[in-house]
Amino acid sequence: MARRRFIYDKQLGQLVEVSRDYVPSTDAQHVNPLARDDRSYAGLRATDGTDISSRSKHREYMRRNELTTIDDYRESWAKAQSQREQYRATGKGGAVTRQDVARAIYELESGKKAQR
Repeated sequence: MARRRFIYDKQLGQLVEVSRDYVPSTDAQHVNPLARDDRSYAGLRATDGTDISSRSKHREYMRRNELTTIDDYRESWAKAQSQREQYRATGKGGAVTRQDVARAIYELESGKKAQR
């Protein structure tokens, strides 16, 4: 018994047998949107009108204008988050609560220490 292979065809709404001469659909809805190509850059322009319709053009534009993208800060944000968590966990200073702020405002406005 020969093995046969089937693929679901969204256009036909049914399974289709894959033969040697099978050619997959290149319809936009069947193409992987996460594939590494320049489809997501198609027709893209910067706010000053510069054409940045490919990864290389976008990268060059960013370098030339000394700009960056948000993913360049991923490591520094993770480090800052761990420092905040460590600061809160140590109990030395810890998190400032609303009551702490309200007490400080009261003390400043009234000129006397609040009762704790």
